[in-house]
Amino acid sequence: MSGGPEADAYGRSGVDQDLADVAVSKLVAALSGIDTGKPSRKVELDGHYAAVLALDDRLGIALSTDGVGTKILVAEQLGRYDTIGIDCVAMNVNDVICVGAEPIAMLDYLAVERADPEVCEEIGIGLAKGAELAGIEIPGGELAQIGELVKGFDIAGSCFGALSLDSMVDGSGVRPGDVVIGLPSSGIHSNGYTLARSALEGLPLDDDSLGAPLGDLLLEPTEIYVRAVLELLDSPVEVHGLAHITSGGLGNLLRLKADVRYEIDQPLEPQPLFGLIAERGEVPEEEMYEVFNMGCGFCCVVPEADLDAAVAILERHHPGSRRIGRVTDGERSVERGS
Repeated sequence: MSGGPEADAYGRSGVDQDLADVAVSKLVAALSGIDTGKPSRKVELDGHYAAVLALDDRLGIALSTDGVGTKILVAEQLGRYDTIGIDCVAMNVNDVICVGAEPIAMLDYLAVERADPEVCEEIGIGLAKGAELAGIEIPGGELAQIGELVKGFDIAGSCFGALSLDSMVDGSGVRPGDVVIGLPSSGIHSNGYTLARSALEGLPLDDDSLGAPLGDLLLEPTEIYVRAVLELLDSPVEVHGLAHITSGGLGNLLRLKADVRYEIDQPLEPQPLFGLIAERGEVPEEEMYEVFNMGCGFCCVVPEADLDAAVAILERHHPGSRRIGRVTDGERSVERGS
């Protein structure tokens, strides 16, 4: 697995990832020519999870922005909006910690067809819960009524974090002999819902063949890894790399700077929901691992000598965290075993 283009089932469900990649490259190219008339503060982290700007020689700020995607459509089907805010916080703070920054605050942007006070209150409850789990503030945001553009609502956020530039984690310290620790996901999180909904179309949301109503499983909030990772960073453990496993699956490890090979020889067990999606959508296993997190929501790369200490910290916050692979010499890639 090399983190390449996502295959046929995702395309059939309406997501052209190849086209999206080209579109992003065009957007980035247009923005790269910005001339502020003064030296850039940007720290070069091309392709990483968060952008970092240097305020001075020592202090930096990390920034990230993201939304929840078509998971919102599941919330609308069920008429339940109190967890979507958690997802919005999670998708942002989990990216910011990947550079070793401590998330401080987030601003939310809520675009609605029309302002519904009860729905907005429920969304706010989720945002507040997510903020508490991440240890951040939400000091402001924006509510836009744009019924000509939006049917229902959309939500996104922008997160800000602080870091010491000399302790930034960009993955350049990853080296052969390191180990990869996987932290369990809570389910699909907030990526791949277009494919998931397509595969599960026609199955009632109250179907409980997996031991819980399908709607509940689909709305399970994205796990927030901030407190666990911050404790790890504050410990004597030498942290070489941090990766939020979102769209692209374990291939997201390739966002780290090191030119190494990641051998995932003991992957975490995917939740049964992933098996149902694969079966009903006739999605090949390789594509499942390229679109979804498949049970692993975050990875930490540490020296093998620090494995036990790191797992002890992470397991306290996220039971089931364990070694899932190793770093070796070889072509820059992610290879998954059974």
